[in-house]
Amino acid sequence: MCGVAGILTAPGAAPISLELLRRMIAMLDHRGPDGYGLYRDRTVGLAHSRLSIIDLDTGFQPLSNEDGSVWLSFNGEIFNYLELRKELQARGHRFRSQGDSEVIVHLYEEYGPDAWTRLNGQFAFALWDRDRGRLALVRDRLGILPLHYARSRGCVVFGSEAKALLASGLVDGGIDASAVAEAFARWSAAAPATFFSAVRSVAPGTALWFDTSLAEHEQRYWRLEFSEDPDLSKASVDDAADALEERLTEAVRLRLRADVPVGGYLSGGLDSSVIASLIRTVDTSPLETFAVRFRDPDFDETAEQRRMAALLGTDHHEIVCGGREIVRDLEPVVWHCEAALLRTAPVPLFVLSSLVQRNGMRVVLTGEGADEFFAGYGIFKEDKVRRYWAARPDSQVRPQLFSRVHSEIATGGARDAGIWASFFRRHLQETDDPYYSHLIRWENTSWSQRLLSSEVRDRASFGAPDLPDGWTSWPPLARAQWLEIETFLSPYLLPLQGDRVAMAHGVEVRYPFLDPHVVDLATRLPSRLRMPALRDKIVLRRLAGRRLPSEVARRPKVPYRAPMVTPFVEAPSDDSLLDLLSAAECARYGMVDAAAAGRLVAKARRTEGHLSEREQMAFVGALTLQVLARQFGAAFDARAREARRRLDGWQQHVLEDRVGGTSAPLVEQAR
Repeated sequence: MCGVAGILTAPGAAPISLELLRRMIAMLDHRGPDGYGLYRDRTVGLAHSRLSIIDLDTGFQPLSNEDGSVWLSFNGEIFNYLELRKELQARGHRFRSQGDSEVIVHLYEEYGPDAWTRLNGQFAFALWDRDRGRLALVRDRLGILPLHYARSRGCVVFGSEAKALLASGLVDGGIDASAVAEAFARWSAAAPATFFSAVRSVAPGTALWFDTSLAEHEQRYWRLEFSEDPDLSKASVDDAADALEERLTEAVRLRLRADVPVGGYLSGGLDSSVIASLIRTVDTSPLETFAVRFRDPDFDETAEQRRMAALLGTDHHEIVCGGREIVRDLEPVVWHCEAALLRTAPVPLFVLSSLVQRNGMRVVLTGEGADEFFAGYGIFKEDKVRRYWAARPDSQVRPQLFSRVHSEIATGGARDAGIWASFFRRHLQETDDPYYSHLIRWENTSWSQRLLSSEVRDRASFGAPDLPDGWTSWPPLARAQWLEIETFLSPYLLPLQGDRVAMAHGVEVRYPFLDPHVVDLATRLPSRLRMPALRDKIVLRRLAGRRLPSEVARRPKVPYRAPMVTPFVEAPSDDSLLDLLSAAECARYGMVDAAAAGRLVAKARRTEGHLSEREQMAFVGALTLQVLARQFGAAFDARAREARRRLDGWQQHVLEDRVGGTSAPLVEQAR
């Protein structure tokens, strides 16, 4: 994984300043601690910061094809690069490096814009076709890796993270009210929105093309669809588990390709345990695994993690996260995520990636994506029960099925069961609403918007996600899964609990469950093989039962959570972030309603942080929004200058060429 940045100039403009490119790439040194490279011609400037994982000696970028007509700045991994390389060499292409990045330029030479569909990987890159005068900004199918862009002052500015664009001095850092309001309803702002008004995000599965007149064309090369395969209509659970084992094993094998050691995250749950067991099958060399522990037993899964590590014989590493760490690291997490957060869950994962880094590791595999594609979340069960109940809304028996979805309903007694039934009754008979499965969640989260200032609420304007063709023919479970992936996995989980907090420490996370062939199988399984009755992840559990103890294969889903409010009200007053929610600080940034924030902070202190879930989300959301506004406001320029100074320590290697009629560096590398 690496950092990408650059600028496409307006027609007739002067060549890009190399110093400007250095300022941009300096902001991404955490993504590429092993060096940076620059490329410039009369029209475009590309910058790249490198994290060395494959081809450690010759893999520096930007890189080009044989005649220098196609240039690339690439972030990510192409896992099937060896197969593609062999195919391209047979077609006459000559390679100068041994890595995966160069495959992209030759694949583009061979297939043009159709090349992206042949890539099995996680990627975000800028490709400049000098002869045709066109720039492509390309992002992987599910948006595992970020890629941002902005139009400003007659040019297109782009980069892996918004901070690189803002450091150019060409892009304004004002916060987008609509994105804030959307996040305070759905946890995140979906592409193309970002938290910055001037900055957009390339959508997953998309290539944006810009020509030298800066005209823009969108190429949507992949779309998520659920289409049941007739050949699987009569398949048994064992048949499906066979197919999954074959594809998932291959996905793991491909994701172990690296010239550095590869480890694994081990949460103690089903998904990461399956991945770790497959790693042990594919590669018998020693395996290092990593886990985060919590001081609060309500969040801790240490026993399960250690059990799996012992069973698999891994070299296991642990790090403890509690209130002190959450308070300490909230601000750097917001800086790296470039977003307001409605949960503290990214912070322990930030702490975990620091453990990986300190142990000299750069790559880990994780089980993320299994719940979305194999129907493991409670929201899918809730949708099924609510639809069943809606057919007989007066039934007293049908709502009792919620006790099979949430154990706290079963143990809470009749009063709690009645409260839950009232909660799930909302919008009960609106089953024709395309967003039925998620209406309650969105409505519940939207309570957080009362913490926003009236100015933000008045300026907010965001709509529901666009639905794909054929949506109405999909079964309800497929619709719920599509919404979860489009509105939660891609815009929230993968960036904020994945790439951003891992790359903050130069760690690359790989996702076997998001392999295109695994996804293709999951989206073609009939509903009865994804979630029969209220049995979740039935195919994956069958596979797990072949490899793991039955108590692991059958273990109910335990949602990943972290302490929310208690760390901040328990923190010493001289080390508290809560001053950011004071009336003066709320007035300074104009994003948070001071009176509403004051009431919620007072209640949090009075109850020692024991607020309702929606109050906790509102509290964390308002606090992190204030952190975001401060970091990307007056404090940003000083941070950008410091990042730029760090580049001066690199040893530079410069190739000379003529740009704009004067002798100037065409390519600059530093390592």
